[in-house]
Amino acid sequence: MAAGCELRRETCSAFARKSISVQHNKIYPNKSVVNYAPFTLLPSAVPSVLFEQAYAVQQDFNLLVDAISQNKEFLEDTLASTVKVDDFTAQLFRIHVQVLEEGLAQSVFLGINRSDYMFDCGVDGTPALKQIEINTIAASFGGLTSRTAAVHGQVLKMLGKSKEASRLLPNNPSKGLALGIAKAWELYGSQSAVVMFLVEEVQRNIFDQRCVENELWNRNIRVIRKRFRDVFEKGSLDDAKRLYMDGQEVAVVYYREGYVPKNYDQQNWEARLLLERSRAVKCPDIATQLAGTKKVQQELSRPGTLERLLPGRAEAVTRIRATFAGLYSLDVGEEGDKIAAMAIADPDQFVLKPQREGGGNNLYGEELRQVLEKIRDSPERTSYILMDKIKPQPTINYLLRAHSPLQVSECISELGIFGVYVRQGKEMVMNKAAGHLLRTKAIEHADGGVAAGVAGLDTPYLV
Repeated sequence: MAAGCELRRETCSAFARKSISVQHNKIYPNKSVVNYAPFTLLPSAVPSVLFEQAYAVQQDFNLLVDAISQNKEFLEDTLASTVKVDDFTAQLFRIHVQVLEEGLAQSVFLGINRSDYMFDCGVDGTPALKQIEINTIAASFGGLTSRTAAVHGQVLKMLGKSKEASRLLPNNPSKGLALGIAKAWELYGSQSAVVMFLVEEVQRNIFDQRCVENELWNRNIRVIRKRFRDVFEKGSLDDAKRLYMDGQEVAVVYYREGYVPKNYDQQNWEARLLLERSRAVKCPDIATQLAGTKKVQQELSRPGTLERLLPGRAEAVTRIRATFAGLYSLDVGEEGDKIAAMAIADPDQFVLKPQREGGGNNLYGEELRQVLEKIRDSPERTSYILMDKIKPQPTINYLLRAHSPLQVSECISELGIFGVYVRQGKEMVMNKAAGHLLRTKAIEHADGGVAAGVAGLDTPYLV
């Protein structure tokens, strides 16, 4: 495997040399017109050993996220410095505390997450699987990526590569995610209750959501789509804390928004509290959303933390820890001072990460240095964590994006594994990896994903 990074590059380059030329006509964008999601023309080479490693550790991450969500003391201690300087995290935490003080009405818990990785190339050229983050709310593209392998299989056949096309793995996360939602709906125990997708005001990624929704309809599970505004205006709880929308009982609330500050005004915060107080299965409940914060990610890398959260699971701890890149606290104090100084002195070796989801928030290089110099003596720095910069080997591919010319690019890829678990009381009744997502972008883009128009949907070609 020592030459693994170079092998990936040669495989992708070989596909690219055999690719077809495509004329791209300029189309004038219109926000009311459907555009295709960005995707790569060709599948990208992925080391099979690392691909299998990512799948093997996903059930461990499911157990870890679930354990964190049930550990009030861990969340309180870990986020103590963050909630003092980050209003968004503080508001989430206030709702979490209020719900616990009232007593949890919810008895069934559903987790849908996606653990994202890059393939870090060491000095000897050996690729290693390193986690970027784990997304515990609104993990997207499980639907669209369920269609991507068929697209790339067809492209390879058109290039005379039928043998290579047959090696592409089947992948259907939308079915796996729907199985988790369906199990939670079943355990809720009301055949007439519905699943509610909590969606954005402007739904740019609606077709990705529809893939999961259609899987539920195929199981005769009724789905409604509502916004926070609808919940505020029409949502209610009865004496048993059952949630109703327009007179319909809601069994499962599947969040596809609610992960960034701009999703909330005062009414939306009140709607979120109403949902959290209800008996409905929330995906995620607010404790699980907090488990996915960057500060928690950094705290998990401290010696002994995983062992405390997963007692008696030494093998799982080893598998999880093997995926960690270097993670550092910027809390006020001597340790944080040293870390800030280290990053300012050599900013190209690190990534500065705020407590935000959705992509496009991280800081690199000179921008990282400028921000850290500005806040190095301020408590504001505790709203960030620092992480070693992962350095993958670039490969060659074509990125197809609406309204952009087709051109060959040096690219890097990010592999995500979807995880689904369902717990009833203390019993874990489902724990599985539900499929994968490969996203590829040109090397000049430091941050941002498919939704931002930077990365394209891709398919792993295992080497």
